[in-house]
Amino acid sequence: MSVLITPEALEAQLQTSQPPLLLDCRAFRQDSAEAAVTLPGSRRFDLERDMSAASGAGGRHPLPSQADFTATLLRLGVTPGRAVVVFDDQGGRLAAARGWWMLACWAGHPDVRVLDGGIQAWQAAAGETVPLAPNEVSREAAAGATAWRPDYHDTVWIGLERLAAEGGQLIDARAASRFRGEEEPLDPVAGHIPGALCHPCADNLAADGRFQSPAALAATLPQGERLTAYCGSGVTACHNILAYAVAGLALPRLYVGSWSEWIEDAGRPVATGPA
Repeated sequence: MSVLITPEALEAQLQTSQPPLLLDCRAFRQDSAEAAVTLPGSRRFDLERDMSAASGAGGRHPLPSQADFTATLLRLGVTPGRAVVVFDDQGGRLAAARGWWMLACWAGHPDVRVLDGGIQAWQAAAGETVPLAPNEVSREAAAGATAWRPDYHDTVWIGLERLAAEGGQLIDARAASRFRGEEEPLDPVAGHIPGALCHPCADNLAADGRFQSPAALAATLPQGERLTAYCGSGVTACHNILAYAVAGLALPRLYVGSWSEWIEDAGRPVATGPA
């Protein structure tokens, strides 16, 4: 099954008797114009509230506990028997890819896809939008979610101890200028983890904001054994993991803490310049 869905295919599925659950992963100010509308029936799936624990030790976007994330699935009405489509406004580069990874790779939901091109592609295809409203979950949906206790797959992510013990090839999803240490808008130290390769997640997308073809992605994504994806805080790294899925390649592990955790200890080495 493809991990992407086009606006046209999504429109057709929304007309069926078993429409997918739509999760809006956009990050924006609540008073912005973009926050005024969303796809019909969608629910907010927030990066800071739903996909992350509090920042601090462990980086800017550490994983929530399994118990907390299971409670989030309950609140959203996520069940393994209903398909899920996640979307954002950056071609999946921001929280939609993280949402896909948490649901499909970590929690093991069998049918999660990302709206290719995001809400812009939906609107360009004349898809209907509706005012954004607070999440409402029916008692039936909540009951279905209550019955689901995900079998979390903790082998799909890696922490510092395992990273040090197991090694492997690191792939950095940040922009090349951040990788080289020429700028760092978010973290107090610039550069990259020594030995890493740079594959900016923006390169996974074509000019229209949709993913490159599987063949094009397979030709550019680093390949090898024991690949680990990272970025600034474990969010855009998921976009690279999603690109591997689109290309039909084996998926890298996610180093969740990423650069923001790596630099918490001033004794860890930092590299600058090209790979």
